[in-house]
Amino acid sequence: MIDWKKILVPVAAVVVLLLLWELLVWAMGWPDYKMASPSDLWPAFLRYQNLFWLYGWQTLWRTVVGLGVAVVFGTLLGMVMGLSKTMNDALYPLLVGFNAIPKATVVPVIALMFVGQHDFNTILMAFMISFFPIAVSVAIGLSTLEPEYRDILRSLGASRMTVFWKIALPKTLPEFFGALKVAVTLAFIGTNLVEIITPHGRGLGHLFQSAQTNSDFPLMFAVLIALAALGIMLYYAIVALERIFAGWAVRPGH
Repeated sequence: MIDWKKILVPVAAVVVLLLLWELLVWAMGWPDYKMASPSDLWPAFLRYQNLFWLYGWQTLWRTVVGLGVAVVFGTLLGMVMGLSKTMNDALYPLLVGFNAIPKATVVPVIALMFVGQHDFNTILMAFMISFFPIAVSVAIGLSTLEPEYRDILRSLGASRMTVFWKIALPKTLPEFFGALKVAVTLAFIGTNLVEIITPHGRGLGHLFQSAQTNSDFPLMFAVLIALAALGIMLYYAIVALERIFAGWAVRPGH
């Protein structure tokens, strides 16, 4: 059964936000070359709809692939850190230091290392910027496993792998999906950094940069709205997966 409240409430919030945005532009008397209003965006979508479809797909598939690699690598790294205190002590400072580096400064380095490999560079940046929260969430989930559960299963003859699959892995799922929701937005940031900064970038980031060069504010904001829509779509895809694999951890009414 469809819960219409969960659909209508977010839609109503978006409508209210757009109305307030429109009223603000009208009240301030801003021209479209200074600040675009929502009513200016639809003509921009229609004028460049072919580019939106083409570049939107390029941004989306690179982001999804980069996020997928981040999930695999981050989960494995988190397992290593969560199951070994020594590895956790060794790797955690390195991860924090790596995550503290502004990723915009890394893009030119990657572009020079892999010249002409735009797809690879974009996927790599999406991965690099999004695996950290996944690794940390898995590590914390495993390291905080109650020893009583582990001891009971081990006393009943369960192997370490059985303890992992029956207790450790299910326990980390709520933290994992919480981190994955954050990683989605980070992956989009990584993708767009490469698309904007590299001279031969393609994707919505490239379209935004072109609009900025031409001072086309309606197109710039239309690109931002398109990116937001893609991000929301992926976010709710993860919410659906969360309800399938970790529905027991979702509180009623949420």
